[in-house]
This record gives sequence, structure tokens and C-alpha cells, in this order.
Amino acid sequence: MIYYITGGERSGKSSYAQQLAESLSNTPYYLATSRIWDHDFKKRVNRHISDRDERWTTIEEEKLISTKITKEMTVVIDCVTLWLTNFFVDTKYDIEKALKLAKKEIDALEEIDAKIIIISNEIGMGLHANSESGRKFTELQGWVNQYIAKKADKATFMVSGLPLTLK
Repeated sequence: MIYYITGGERSGKSSYAQQLAESLSNTPYYLATSRIWDHDFKKRVNRHISDRDERWTTIEEEKLISTKITKEMTVVIDCVTLWLTNFFVDTKYDIEKALKLAKKEIDALEEIDAKIIIISNEIGMGLHANSESGRKFTELQGWVNQYIAKKADKATFMVSGLPLTLK
């Protein structure tokens, strides 16, 4: 089962995903996809870690997320934006290559008999990127979000801490 949760920054996605995972399992997993880019980001990661209690197990994987999820797990993947950034940077900003790699991983997730909660950002609803790489990444993010939403069993859009059911 794939649950897709999307919304803007600070819309309540992570809290909602955490509550959902805790309602589905007494031993949920948190799959962190981010690279630690700077001190401020490290503080953000530490805040997310402190939000979870001893029931949670954290797994770190920058790109090959399907290799870390096993049958019957309940796992929160946080988040698609940071995960895609890893592909985008590692392919030297090649949208087509990054999209192909991301889709391959999403397809692999469908084959796993687990409860997978995927968090993403709707970055195309914010300010228009002022750089070419920013505009390319916004397109990549939008295409991957659509791909995940299509494959998801349930999809939720978060606004101001409120969940809106998409499907």
C-alpha cells in the first residue's frame, strides 16, 4: 500500500505522516533521504529526529530507497524533494536521467508488500525559480509527484496543517 502526502513547506506533512505510520504499526521506520548540506539543515534533521519516540527505527538512504524496505514494514520516506535532489546533482542536472532513475525506484516500491508513506513537496506552487537549474528541478519534481500520485493507493494534500484527501 502506498500513501502519498504532499503539500507546501511547513504544511504539516511530516507530522501527519508520522501519525499515520504510528496508527498502522507499533514499530514504524523512518527512511531519511537527505544529505546534510549545511549546519542549518543538520538542525532541521535533528528536530525531526526528536519528534519521533523509541518506537521508530531510522534508516538512511540517499537514492536506492527500494533496497531498504522489506515485506510488512511500515515506513515513512521523507522526502521526495531531497531524494530527487540527490539524483539531480549526481546526474549533473540531467532531468531525463534523474526522472528515469526515480521512476525505476518508484516502480520497485510497488512490488514490495509494505505500508509505504511517501512525503513530497509541491514546489511548483511557490515562487518561480530564478535559475535554470531551479526551473529544471521544479519540472522534475512536478513530474515525479504526478508519477507517485498516479501509483499511490491514497493521496493527501496538506494545507495549514489540515489534510485534504485527493484519492
